[in-house]
Amino acid sequence: MSRANEEPPDAGAVAPQGEPLYARLKHYVRSRVEAGEWTVGQRVPSENELVDLLGVSRMTANRALRELAEEGLVVRVRGKGSFVAARKRSSQFQSVPNIADEIGERGGRHGVTLVLLQIETAGPELSEALALALGDPAFHSILVHLEDDLPIQLEDRFVRPAAAPDYIDQPFREITPNAYLSRVAPIVRAEQQIEAVLAAPWEARLLGIARTEPCLLVRRRTFAQGGVVSSVRLLYPGSRYRLDSAS
Repeated sequence: MSRANEEPPDAGAVAPQGEPLYARLKHYVRSRVEAGEWTVGQRVPSENELVDLLGVSRMTANRALRELAEEGLVVRVRGKGSFVAARKRSSQFQSVPNIADEIGERGGRHGVTLVLLQIETAGPELSEALALALGDPAFHSILVHLEDDLPIQLEDRFVRPAAAPDYIDQPFREITPNAYLSRVAPIVRAEQQIEAVLAAPWEARLLGIARTEPCLLVRRRTFAQGGVVSSVRLLYPGSRYRLDSAS
């Protein structure tokens, strides 16, 4: 992915006079994207490049790029820069979709980073969530799902062993937990909540986002005929994803 190599014009020419300078910088970037001059995946000028080329302050450049990311026009990847964003990925909130299928339907390439897969002991909160006794074992997995190498979802899941005894042995770099659980413990009901949050430091690091980026958090419990199957937290960077309500 390459950055646009055409130098921006003078700061005074990026948009009509009278607007704050950060807004004029936003207008300049947006106009280039909407005109098709900068395409999806192309790196836009960085904060330092805007400072050097246009003579603006770093604070002004940071605000312009930050707001463009919040509006979904660019994606900021820590350590790499800001890139023209594709249309926001979306998911049906009222369904229980398999993220690999969603990505494939959009023509993207699904990837996964397996962060953790282990057996843990249920404390009070987990025992209530999975209908376990205190001290019972529970399976715990953490994965980061990627679309075309861009992290778009952090999946932090606990599973009741009685519902999926072989969960801990699955190759989750090849099959998603959703696909596996749907096969061995078909879902008959789901409880879901959604809220806006900021990522914890470790979550932000895994997703490659700033601590200040708003995220969408889905908390979900799924049930099969035999009772609770899993309790999962799904964290989405707000600039990269959208959850839609099913009709």
